[in-house]
Amino acid sequence: MQPRIDTLTEKKLIGKRIVMSLSNNKTGELWRSFMPRRREILNNRSSDLFSMQVYDSPVDFGHPDQEFEKWAAVEVSDFETIPDGMEAFILKSGLYAVFQYQGSSTDTAIFRYIFGTWLPNSNYLLDNRPHFEVLGEKYKNADPNSEEDIWIPIKPKNNIIP
Repeated sequence: MQPRIDTLTEKKLIGKRIVMSLSNNKTGELWRSFMPRRREILNNRSSDLFSMQVYDSPVDFGHPDQEFEKWAAVEVSDFETIPDGMEAFILKSGLYAVFQYQGSSTDTAIFRYIFGTWLPNSNYLLDNRPHFEVLGEKYKNADPNSEEDIWIPIKPKNNIIP
């Protein structure tokens, strides 16, 4: 599976966040608290949902106890109205590898492929910016026919422009 390389334009997001780690996964808790309230966000740019991971330091998948912020959010046109209990986040522009994934959201094989095979053999390094998945109309959570776009922040190796 080869990704497309894309430069993300800055996005404004509104949503909820929780601090967690891979070994203390609170993803379900976060989404259960967000989904019943997502319609309170009035200035959506689309119906797509963003599942985002924000790391304080470069992600280290060899340490499942590394904490990060997990966000459940939607893209908005502005921050004029932010529902109580939700927060704003500016997802800055940058270079990303975008994988069009079809399969269950509970299957981690795609991430083992991305970080264990594709990235080490690519012309890119992992960049220390948010990782996220765009969950569109074809997203069906744990369904094997589910589809989503996985956005991985990258930068060229040795300043070589692809």
